[in-house]
Amino acid sequence: MKNRITPALERFSKAMLAPLAYLSAAGLLLVAGALLTSNPLAEVLPFLRWEPVHLLGQLIYKCLTALIQNLSVLFCVGIAAALARREKHQAGFIALMSYLVYLTAGNVTLTELGMLAQPDGLTGLYASGQTTVLGIQTVDTGVFGGVLLGLLTAWVFNRTCETTHKGILPGIFSGTRWSFTCMAGLAAALGFASCFVWPPVQRCISALTGFIAASGDWGLFLYGFLERLLIPTGLHHLVYMPFQFSPLGGSLMADGVTYSGAYVVMMTEYNLGLPFSDGIVWMYTGFTKTFGYFGIAAAFIFCARKENRRKTAAQLLPLAFTASLASITEPLDFLFCFSAPVLWLAHAAISGAFIVILHLSHVTAFTSNLLGSLLMNLSAGTARTNYPLLYLLGLCEIMVYFVVFTALIKALDLPTPGRCPEEPAHPEKTLPLDETSIEALLSALGGRENICAVDNCFTRLRVTVKDPAFVKRQALKALPSSGVVVNGCEVQVVYGLQAPQVKQTVEEQLNRVIC
Repeated sequence: MKNRITPALERFSKAMLAPLAYLSAAGLLLVAGALLTSNPLAEVLPFLRWEPVHLLGQLIYKCLTALIQNLSVLFCVGIAAALARREKHQAGFIALMSYLVYLTAGNVTLTELGMLAQPDGLTGLYASGQTTVLGIQTVDTGVFGGVLLGLLTAWVFNRTCETTHKGILPGIFSGTRWSFTCMAGLAAALGFASCFVWPPVQRCISALTGFIAASGDWGLFLYGFLERLLIPTGLHHLVYMPFQFSPLGGSLMADGVTYSGAYVVMMTEYNLGLPFSDGIVWMYTGFTKTFGYFGIAAAFIFCARKENRRKTAAQLLPLAFTASLASITEPLDFLFCFSAPVLWLAHAAISGAFIVILHLSHVTAFTSNLLGSLLMNLSAGTARTNYPLLYLLGLCEIMVYFVVFTALIKALDLPTPGRCPEEPAHPEKTLPLDETSIEALLSALGGRENICAVDNCFTRLRVTVKDPAFVKRQALKALPSSGVVVNGCEVQVVYGLQAPQVKQTVEEQLNRVIC
């Protein structure tokens, strides 16, 4: 059982990473856009108000934000393509079409049943449990919906893409077109069902807000805990929105006008020079975004293998700065929330705990993002914000994340970035890509009938075999390669940068594409 579950989890983890592979570069560009469009920074650097600079910043920031706002689409397409056994481009295309069917089915159901929510002038659709994806309003299932549909597409595609039907009309629905037909029906059913299954879940989360508001420090912990924990599902909006944009987060009477919601009250108090009220605590969801992700990235870099640390740092540091400067955490969140759920639970718990600590320490400062909070806290003054303690606690949170994550990763040997098996230090050996050499490789793997799946990463040919007893290890090691690793039914042969070509040649020799 373990030999079947472990490879499946590894394939899922790799498939999850595929849509995120480009976000390190996107994160750096996003930070640049955020700095160029920052109003607080423009107060210090007036040239940022120059129209061409402002336009450039808006282009960079909004174009890159579009990727983050559509991660569910990227996950759906990326996972389906990564897990498809053949014709990956067709699987990805079918996943995209299925996702559009899924969104539209939800929209039509909500519209026809009179359940379509109207956006609020202040918060849009966030508090309604609905959202707009690719211009289509439907139930907000967050990234979870995209991941589920991507997995379902891959599963259906692998079992139907070779199906053939006889006759002219049935023949139209053969092969990958049959896969699409099956997925279109399933996607429509899922979109329809989501309108009835997901709202009760959303109502349960919304019902917690009254308990949170009445539960003191325990409620504050639960507030911060759920706001992080529920991010993959999109349900976190229902936790923080009522506090930040409704009377549940506090009210203020000023100049004959009543202001309601933690965000509105906080900004009103800031603009009028009033002391900040305790309701500002509901805005502390930004604290972990500003500081904690540096601790997470540091733990991942420290726990990476020595030879991978520089590459891991290059991947993660832009994402940590994206979280801190732009308050966009999803690129880093999805690197571990599914592959290491223990860390995700610890992450949510630490986030909730520090909201309580900030409240007990009588900190009433801005925590929106590193640059914005610094400039606004300086302008508000120490007496109103107690901001020196805020940044001291920020450093403490970084250390807590680093220590806790490092301990968990090493104790449980969690698959965080940079912890893949060490590559051999000796030089790569080139395998001749002729028929004789490939046949020898297939024979060493136990023969054609023993091969279940073939894939490759950047430097390794990865083969799943039916029975590892038939694998001829000495014969494998005798063939040109830089190393051989056999772990149960998983066989890895190191070919360096030649790995993709070896995989392609093996597929051609088998006369079928498998992965």
